Amino acid sequence: MGMSTDPQQQESPAAAGKTAGKTAGKTAGKTGGKTAGEKTAEATGKPAAKSSGEPRDAPPAAGIRHKGPLELRRKAAKVTMSDRTLLDTKGPGQFVHTDPWRVLRIQSEFVEGFGALADLGPAVSVFGSARTLPGSPNYELAVDVGRQLAEAGLAVITGGGPGSMEAANKGAVQGNGVSVGLGIELPFEQGMNQWVDLGINFRYFFARKTMFVKYAQGFIVLPGGLGTLDELFEAMVLVQTRKVTSFPIVLIGTAFWSPMVEWIQTTLVAEGMMSEEDLDLLQVVDDPALAVELVVEGAARHRNPNGGNVSTGNGRPGGTSG
Repeated sequence: MGMSTDPQQQESPAAAGKTAGKTAGKTAGKTGGKTAGEKTAEATGKPAAKSSGEPRDAPPAAGIRHKGPLELRRKAAKVTMSDRTLLDTKGPGQFVHTDPWRVLRIQSEFVEGFGALADLGPAVSVFGSARTLPGSPNYELAVDVGRQLAEAGLAVITGGGPGSMEAANKGAVQGNGVSVGLGIELPFEQGMNQWVDLGINFRYFFARKTMFVKYAQGFIVLPGGLGTLDELFEAMVLVQTRKVTSFPIVLIGTAFWSPMVEWIQTTLVAEGMMSEEDLDLLQVVDDPALAVELVVEGAARHRNPNGGNVSTGNGRPGGTSG
């Protein structure tokens, strides 16, 4: 065949040689650059293993990695070293949003709470609604309860908020007693009420709840909503499971609490969800003086579970009868 007369298709012998050389070089480079694993993969049809020279953060050859007290194997062993995680800053303030930092915050809340309340002395936690209005019957009831507790030599611990909590703190101050508020961070800011002498603010509910129980010898529960019910039933569970001993729980307001107690009796007890004797954990009264008397007796047993008269802070002996 003759050579093409199209100028665009004509190529000099030298240019043709260069083109052939480039093509041959690329082909040879690709073929020669293949690893033994890749050649084997072509022959067997199986994927080639990663090159040993490729940087990896993989477990050691034995497939085991130790990370502090942990022993990790297989997929779990493919983790970044702790030192590298610590030293490799990924963004401003990133560490303060991690669980290890939260553990330190939780620890600090317990340390602050224990330190502040260690010398509190005999105390009673009073619970009730934050929505109780000043001047209402329940508000004045809480004031009376706080005052009588203080006069009996008992510190008054509340959630530090408004409503019945504020009223009980107010009564404690009027009775020349110790008024304590344990506040909590909430989406709707409440702030510590003005009648709190010693206030501690918490981020975590469980740290705050520990203080309510650890530093109190009993609970007085006024009419309230979900928060009050939460604290009431948690106290019942702690006594029922013997996590705390000689811990009186007194509800004030028979008209308010009787329907709940009746439901517990006719539903939970009747269907075997709880024992009949668990109802004995609750005492329902209307008289604030009787409520204080019951928790004073319970506080005496709490401090002296073997019996005998134990004086409260004002010199009044606490009873030991049930």
